[in-house]
Amino acid sequence: MPTTARTAPSATTTGVTSRPAAGSAGAPGSSGFWVVGAVLVLLMLSSSVPSALYVLYQQEWGLSSGMITVVFALYAVTVLAGLLLFGSLSDTLGRRPVLAAGLVLAIVAMGLFAAAQGLGLLLAARAVQGLAVGLATGAMGAALLELSPGSRPALGAQVNSAGPTVGIGLGGIGAGLLVQYAPAPTVLTYLLLVGAFAVSLVGVARMAESAPGRATGAAGAAGVTGAAGAARGRFKLAPHRIHIPAAVRGRFAVLILTIVAVWSVGGFYLSLGPHLALSLLQSTNYLVGGATVALLAGAATAAQLLLGRTEALRTAVLGLLGLLGGLTLVLLALGLGSAPVFLLATAVLGAGWGAAFLGSFRALSALAEPAHRGELTAAVYVFAYLAMSVPAVLAGLLTNIHGLHRTSVGFMATVAAVCALALLATLRLAARNRTEGSTA
Repeated sequence: MPTTARTAPSATTTGVTSRPAAGSAGAPGSSGFWVVGAVLVLLMLSSSVPSALYVLYQQEWGLSSGMITVVFALYAVTVLAGLLLFGSLSDTLGRRPVLAAGLVLAIVAMGLFAAAQGLGLLLAARAVQGLAVGLATGAMGAALLELSPGSRPALGAQVNSAGPTVGIGLGGIGAGLLVQYAPAPTVLTYLLLVGAFAVSLVGVARMAESAPGRATGAAGAAGVTGAAGAARGRFKLAPHRIHIPAAVRGRFAVLILTIVAVWSVGGFYLSLGPHLALSLLQSTNYLVGGATVALLAGAATAAQLLLGRTEALRTAVLGLLGLLGGLTLVLLALGLGSAPVFLLATAVLGAGWGAAFLGSFRALSALAEPAHRGELTAAVYVFAYLAMSVPAVLAGLLTNIHGLHRTSVGFMATVAAVCALALLATLRLAARNRTEGSTA
């Protein structure tokens, strides 16, 4: 993909913007890169854990499919609230204090999940969890781009896109195993996550700051709290906004169509996917639901690793073709009532999902200027979580009226239409970029 030098002078063809110079706190190769990557995986893992537990919650508490999607959507809505209120906060306060605050909220959320005995605390836990992820998302995305190792400048964008799928897959299979075979899975699962988040918090406190103009040593006396205190006087809630520069809005609009398609599929599988899998496979084993989510995410991760060095828009096109193929197979599986075809469809769909997200995220990250990485990254995830929540809630409500099978058919057909539109728009953008590159 040609550089967009006129609008983002620091962007590269790989989608990685300029990083602090070597020797600074945010120098390439810093161990902080892997700390942030681990936090991203862990937050996404924890967000997918309830998906494997939804069937159990339904049985124990008598919840409808519509209510399950409301619980799921509350998470996405509160992620959006966190993004809208705090999306660019790390550009002002620094990445470390914002990540630390997000982890503290995540620990609180896990405690609420563990204590939940009914719908009330379940909703509260999902809301706090959403705020934690929303608060940390912009900081994680920006820090991974800034701390990418100098020998692998595209690694930040790759981890940004692969981290969610790795986390979702691990969360699905891990929670499925605990639900099926461990004692008190609705408590033990979350207590294990409390410990993991506590360890991550220590890592964040020791990592280097990477935000432009906010660099501090990993062992600096100020620490996370000091960085927050130094910025307290200049922090105001209102200015922290989601911002898309006018010069890149056309490209952003094209690329975001792919994000919408990708996360619409993700939202459906994370909310209703386990129930659909149990129905088609005619199984009562809770591991099946978690394994379905893990299959989708595992195939996505494999595709991202395979295509990690492929040009961004080409990766997005390949991913959209995979999504269209997977959605066609899902529709075929539903028509035949075939479990093997459904599993094949999920794998193909996951591969397309991973490639499409990787390609579109890399292309979008190339539009960000260093001082506004948090804002643009947050803007991407605003669209992602809207696409993940709104269609899932609609699907859940329609399931109560038309049943899971008919609703799934309608949902997959609609997403396929969005994928087709995104594919056409992305091909046109790629052609335009080639023309501009040849005349430059």
